[in-house]
Amino acid sequence: MVDSTPQKQLPHLVFGGELAHLDGVEFRDLSKLDIVGIFPNYASAHAAWKAKAQASVDNAHMRYFVVHLHRMLDPSKP
Repeated sequence: MVDSTPQKQLPHLVFGGELAHLDGVEFRDLSKLDIVGIFPNYASAHAAWKAKAQASVDNAHMRYFVVHLHRMLDPSKP
């Protein structure tokens, strides 16, 4: 049996860039951020994050992040 109940949207943003220092989260150049995209759930955002992180493994300063946009849109919910 297939569940036809629509899934609640939980948008997540995946982005990355080159850090100025390895011990912080200050980007070297904000104009060069890589905006990977906005994804409908954590699972798809994590898959995109993992692919980008693995592709940039040779650059120690490159970092990718997942931002839980749904928490920013409704901060009263976890």
